[in-house]
Amino acid sequence: MSDMMIWVPVMGIVALVYSFWRTGWINKQDEGSEKMMTIGKHISDGAMAFLKAEYRVLAIFIVAVAVLLAIANSGEGKSSLVAVSFIVGALASGLAGFLGMRVATKANYRTAQAARSGLAKALNVAFAGGSVMGLSVVGLGVIGLGGLFLIYREIFTDLSMVMSVLSGFSLGASSIALFARVGGGIYTKAADVGADLVGKVEAGIPEDHPLNPATIADNVGDNVGDVAGMGADLFESYVGSIVGSMVLGATILVSGALAPEFVFLPLLIAAAGILVSISGTFMVSVKEGGDPQKGLNIGEFGSSAIMVVVMFFMITQMLPATFTLGGVNYSNYGVFWATTIGLLAGLGIGFITEHYTGTNSSPVNAIVNQSQTGAATNLIAGLGVGMQSTAIPVLIIAASIMGAFHFAGLYGIAMAALGMLANTGMQLAVDAYGPISDNAGGIAEMAQLPAEVRKRTDKLDAVGNTTAAIGKGFAIGSAALTALALFAAFRTTVESIRGEALSINITDASVMAGLFVGGMLPFLFSSMAMGAVGRAAMAMIEEVRRQFKTIPELAAALTVMKKYEEDQKMSAEDQKIFDAADGKAEYGKCVTISTEAAIKEMMLPGLLAILTPVVVGYIFGAEALGGLLAGVTVTGVLMAIFQSNAGGAWDNAKKMVEDGVEINGIKYGKGSDVHKAAVVGDTVGDPFKDTSGPSLNILIKLMSVVSLVIAPLIATIGL
Repeated sequence: MSDMMIWVPVMGIVALVYSFWRTGWINKQDEGSEKMMTIGKHISDGAMAFLKAEYRVLAIFIVAVAVLLAIANSGEGKSSLVAVSFIVGALASGLAGFLGMRVATKANYRTAQAARSGLAKALNVAFAGGSVMGLSVVGLGVIGLGGLFLIYREIFTDLSMVMSVLSGFSLGASSIALFARVGGGIYTKAADVGADLVGKVEAGIPEDHPLNPATIADNVGDNVGDVAGMGADLFESYVGSIVGSMVLGATILVSGALAPEFVFLPLLIAAAGILVSISGTFMVSVKEGGDPQKGLNIGEFGSSAIMVVVMFFMITQMLPATFTLGGVNYSNYGVFWATTIGLLAGLGIGFITEHYTGTNSSPVNAIVNQSQTGAATNLIAGLGVGMQSTAIPVLIIAASIMGAFHFAGLYGIAMAALGMLANTGMQLAVDAYGPISDNAGGIAEMAQLPAEVRKRTDKLDAVGNTTAAIGKGFAIGSAALTALALFAAFRTTVESIRGEALSINITDASVMAGLFVGGMLPFLFSSMAMGAVGRAAMAMIEEVRRQFKTIPELAAALTVMKKYEEDQKMSAEDQKIFDAADGKAEYGKCVTISTEAAIKEMMLPGLLAILTPVVVGYIFGAEALGGLLAGVTVTGVLMAIFQSNAGGAWDNAKKMVEDGVEINGIKYGKGSDVHKAAVVGDTVGDPFKDTSGPSLNILIKLMSVVSLVIAPLIATIGL
């Protein structure tokens, strides 16, 4: 079976070749008018400027942590190569975000141009951009993990040492993912809040209108937050699930001896998932006038069904019929059922997420109805929906944990997490399609394309909101299972060094203290992220207001716009005033505000996640750290589901009002009081669903990975 491992990095190369091929196809699509290309260039330049600024700061962090890891692991029985793994993981995570964002900024205005021809063509271009992100993530993941594993197998004879060193790759990926998610989330939401509140509510113009100074920063934010940040996020989830499974696989006995096939299997399943994801991308299509959601669902669920068949043959053929873990006997069929449970749990959480956040669903309709009486009742309804939405996903996660453990013990739980993410390439392609469609709508508005073009992009964007919420549901569900697998790996590592069981008993004072501190951390982390968005948004709002007041052409154009309804034609004289304002908005100043705020504000939440387990582990020992991990996992999962779903429901409630809704026989649309209330709800939900919510699933996994990496260093503390 060791000879088969060479196919893991080969499949990663196949994924990258596919990504480059799809990028080439996107580059050949019609770019549209000169104005569209100019807007696209502004967005691309802003996105790349932010990424360069972010990566310059993160480069210092990577070097500093790598040096500390090398020093801490230079003693006997350890290896400083864990620092190399950390650097490779960080670089791969950053590169995945860069590749995805680069093609997204090429696909956005080409999608807007394609929407002039029809919905089907626009979907094809937007989804092609998303597929580049998806396949880049899985390709770089298996190349990095598979390549390092093959190298370390030649260096070390002990498989446990190989896994100890390889865990640094997951730490690098998790670290970059957290900073990318938090930094990108702060950037995009500061711009979005400024564009919404000043543009829509105060000035009465669309957030993507060319008169709005924050609109370029808003569209840049879609890329740095929802493409680069999300790509790094799922890269980290994907890698973490593989590493957790491999570490636990290294403890399984067959006939009294270690069986390396349990370590090989997660990588081989991930490699097979690449081919399945590529096949799934060819299933996505929609007829003109059809529902894009159905086209995307066919690709996602069709590829998931293929993945189940592939996993059955791989698991039953590669693993021995029976094996022993923790003194209990299990079968290879049990591993298959555990893995399938994980995949089905992911789909189940996706369905529940769609119910609570989808356009025209009963929870979203309830928020729309309660917007009649103002922003306060809109907010109350959204908070209620978010809280209620935690119940069924948590029951699904709990059932999948118990089911997977029943069939294959702790290894089964780790494989359930891998099963949930085995099809990551396809899941992320569907997810990344959303922000590309959102950008396309913004470009259509700024370039003043015909109204039917914006309607098509809005339809794609509404579906994209739902797919993004489903993607976050997958990420959160996998985070719970992966964190548990990594926690089990941490415990196993400590026990192997101590030579005795690690007792994490809640009646132990240090464990209970750790449990409470861990439960508090997601609240503190969310507070930091939300506070950062609020501060950056205040600066953005002040800047947009300043421009509206002090730039004469903008002030005159706003006055003109208030005289006309949406579909009315301006007089020749007013049209001249409006045209004179074109290009007068100082977009660059808003881009600078978001960039500087994101870089400055992302550091503290990131350091909180990395340093807390180190401090607790070194001062109070492995038992207290175990309690900390349990607390942060439970609270973090609940908070992540609540925030992501509440934000998604508020967003689609606003879109329903903008499309025009009838409540009690009265029609409401853009500019109405109901619309203003819905915009306020969406504005509150923005940092929920795009900053703190999705960052929490990285928080819980990053803390588990840090604990796993430092386990050999703290195993004997407190004895």
